[in-house]
Amino acid sequence: MNLQAELNKTGGFKNLELLAKQVVEGFIAGMHKSPFHGFSAEFAEHKIYNQGESTRHIDWKLYAKTDKLYTKRYDDETNLRCHLIVDNSSSMHYPEIKEFNISRLNKIGFSALASASLMHILKKQRDAVGLSIYSDAYDYYSPEKGSERHHQMLLAELSNMVVSKQTNKQTETYTYLHQIAENINRRSLIFFFTDMFQTETDDTKLFEALRHLKYNKHEVVLFHVIDKEKELKFDFDNTPKRFIDVETNEFINLYPDTVKQGYESAVTEYFKSIRLKCGQYQIKYVQADINKSFDKILTTYMVERQKFI
Repeated sequence: MNLQAELNKTGGFKNLELLAKQVVEGFIAGMHKSPFHGFSAEFAEHKIYNQGESTRHIDWKLYAKTDKLYTKRYDDETNLRCHLIVDNSSSMHYPEIKEFNISRLNKIGFSALASASLMHILKKQRDAVGLSIYSDAYDYYSPEKGSERHHQMLLAELSNMVVSKQTNKQTETYTYLHQIAENINRRSLIFFFTDMFQTETDDTKLFEALRHLKYNKHEVVLFHVIDKEKELKFDFDNTPKRFIDVETNEFINLYPDTVKQGYESAVTEYFKSIRLKCGQYQIKYVQADINKSFDKILTTYMVERQKFI
């Protein structure tokens, strides 16, 4: 299967579901003997039932065949509820891409495919998943459900998000996080995809909103989505360039080398402060470089799911 062929050359994803499946299957194939259990709802290990254990997981069909009590190492049915939150502001559509391919995604494309891959796993686990998308408004909300129809609806919304033209879309993330926190009524595992770039940075308000989610007993994982080469290392050739703020349309003309050292130092310090505050508020922080594979995203899911269940 040529994954690049699954991407629509005019922009966006031709078949997001198929591509997500390939990403997940490639990840599983690349793993050695996994220390994680319960990853696939299609397989269950058995162990001898010990007196005093809960009878909930006893495999009664196997008992009928063997006359011995065995329990499943994990259940086909789980009660995990997961909610995906995606920042769809203009900065998330950087870099501008006309022809997508699996090795060349912008931040919103990476977030959409990562979300679809997580949804593919959740679907196999028969878990419930919900989705929130925001930009300069609360663009989309769907509560956690596990049906096939719901799954297809979320995939369609993610695909539409990638091709939507976000022109000068600023956002106050904390405003919509508070609204999202009010919408998610039951304890959930929350994955939040954002580049943490805001026109008016107010870390206090932002982390108050994240604390709102934590206060409601949710487990929160922040995927900090960045183009590391450009947005952190400022890796541009030293020819005159115009850098335009995609959210405010302000611009500056300069030679990249004249500001590279100071820029990298300032951004590194900003990213460090985000990571430290996440640790302070017990929020899982994961830096997600769009030029890397999705392994970090999927591994984080597996680890956090084990802790959540």
